[in-house]
Amino acid sequence: MRAPKRQLANAGPIEQLRGGRLWRRLPQLFLGLYLFGASMAMMVNAGLGMTPWDVLHSGIQNHVPLTFGTIITILAFLVLLIWIPLRQQPGIGTILNALLVGPSLDLTRLFLPRPDELGWNIALMVTGVVLNGAASAMYIGSQFGPGPRDGLMTGLSRVTGRSIRLVRTLIEVTVVAVGWLLGGVVGVGTVLYALGIGPITQALLPAFTVDLLPRSKPTTTAEDAPED
Repeated sequence: MRAPKRQLANAGPIEQLRGGRLWRRLPQLFLGLYLFGASMAMMVNAGLGMTPWDVLHSGIQNHVPLTFGTIITILAFLVLLIWIPLRQQPGIGTILNALLVGPSLDLTRLFLPRPDELGWNIALMVTGVVLNGAASAMYIGSQFGPGPRDGLMTGLSRVTGRSIRLVRTLIEVTVVAVGWLLGGVVGVGTVLYALGIGPITQALLPAFTVDLLPRSKPTTTAEDAPED
């Protein structure tokens, strides 16, 4: 008999805290957020292309007198506005995502080398992409709410019934295209990330999803949805 699917709950902050298993969920949340920032630092130091959202950020920067960090913050709030019609609830992890990912990136770059040889750059880039997918699955699966951009992914997946793999891939490809049209920097790492991050996150999410105690109504399956 097939084991029941683990579920992602569309729960608010109070429900998230009442969901139990904090001994596992909280460490998984913080570790996932740190590794997410560390994986971004790997791609930056590899020098073979930005992540799709950073392509968009760099493209927007070509047209407005704002710093890179300010653009990231403004765009995060704009993405959160899209959560409203999707009825996607922000959580503790949503806020911590905004506060911790950037510092973890900066911290990692203090000791992460910048390879001179192409082979090591490629290895660093590929490791960054894979680690980013694993980190996404970890902090989403901790059930403290996704980050602004991942919440857009899970919300659209829930509303449309499409797989997380498909939805995330379409979002990343769209962001790259818009960023490139605005003059953003695109590299081979960007293409690899855009095409690979959805399948990696989809494959690992069931393993990292921690079911909440039966207080919150599950609304999104962590398992692979039917193929599109």
